[in-house]
Amino acid sequence: MSLPPPHSAAAPRRAALLVAAPFVALVCTVTAPAAVRADEPPRLEILLVDEAEWEGAVPQDVRAVLASSGRELLRHVPDAVPPPMEVSARGGPILLFDRSAAGNLQVRLDTGGRRWSQYSFQFAHEVCHAACRERPGRNPAGHLWFEEALCETASLFVLRRMAEAWNREPPYPNWAAYAPRLREYAEERLEESPRPPGMTLAAWYERHRDELVSHPTDRANALAVAAGLLPLFEDRPDRWAAIRWLNAAPATAPRSFAAHLDAWRREAPARHTAAIETIAAAFGELLPERDRVVDSAAATP
Repeated sequence: MSLPPPHSAAAPRRAALLVAAPFVALVCTVTAPAAVRADEPPRLEILLVDEAEWEGAVPQDVRAVLASSGRELLRHVPDAVPPPMEVSARGGPILLFDRSAAGNLQVRLDTGGRRWSQYSFQFAHEVCHAACRERPGRNPAGHLWFEEALCETASLFVLRRMAEAWNREPPYPNWAAYAPRLREYAEERLEESPRPPGMTLAAWYERHRDELVSHPTDRANALAVAAGLLPLFEDRPDRWAAIRWLNAAPATAPRSFAAHLDAWRREAPARHTAAIETIAAAFGELLPERDRVVDSAAATP
């Protein structure tokens, strides 16, 4: 489902348009809930690369969709305020390790036109990687698959949250009619999960753990895990905040998944312990008991 461009009178709220070749940059101020960060709302800066590649989509519309997608995740990760993101329509979807010449994150999607659900799904995944502070050198742990699954979960979570948000207050009034399609896109993805109905995530993981390590970017496997994790994050969206510390512990050699999760728990502030242990339990992993002394100042990323 696609919608016609909105009327020019319905400009996005709190948006400033800046024109500078070869980019058109929109600085979107994303206001977090008062309980999260009322005094300093996070900001997401989106710069579109090569507007001719977007199959005729209106740049202002593209930025409105991407900003909406990023906002629905980042409102729950108050410590994550990514640098400006240069977004291309082709070459992905992927978040590149290398920054641009301007020092910005580089996101490449694989979409175009007015396929807003696809834009939202892909962009949420890459924003999640940015929030996890993805970087070279953390792969030796052998559990890149887990971050991929978390980011697939983020895509599903974001689409369902966007459907609710667009039904109440869409970027443009006539986009409210598109809200059901956002949810339908997520449901269509969930229906493709290879995890059999009735099988727990822990049982599926036990059967596929070696395959996950050897094929960490397999999309079907990521979806199977994401379908199991989604209820945990929909029940408690504040659990997303823990992902900021997922890659905080350096890994120089492979380690077990339980050790990987324990390293995450060890690096994260104590307020995220319950969330990480809940996620571990969903995989059937019982983390070791430990006495934790947390320096909140030192733990801040």
